[in-house]
Amino acid sequence: MLVRLMYASRAAADLKPEALSAILKKSTAGNPKHGITGVLCYSGEVFLQVLEGGRSQVSALYNRIAADPRHHDVVLLSYEEIAERSFAGWAMGQVNMNMLNPALLLKYSEAAVLDPYAVSGAVSLALFNELVATASVVCPG
Repeated sequence: MLVRLMYASRAAADLKPEALSAILKKSTAGNPKHGITGVLCYSGEVFLQVLEGGRSQVSALYNRIAADPRHHDVVLLSYEEIAERSFAGWAMGQVNMNMLNPALLLKYSEAAVLDPYAVSGAVSLALFNELVATASVVCPG
């Protein structure tokens, strides 16, 4: 059974680009072994991530992520059973914040900033789907 999980969190400290690259590299290498796909967005201090895959695999990964000391304020935004993946093309895609049009953020929130804590999980997922449609998601590497 496939599921989609989306969560938000705040970085525990200023996350260096090298640390973000290491997270993405580990995800890109490890996720295919467990049938997990998804997309990660990091903006300022906020992480927003969607994970898709088998229920037990996604749940196990989320539990490891929630316990990771590199972030805090981990909030589950949505968890649902799905018939098909929306992010099957990426072991772990990354939102290219340099390509992000601020008007897209305004479409889904009160200000042109990424703040998943201020909007519903459905709104955050709609933003992710539009990011994919506008080619704002890249494969790290």
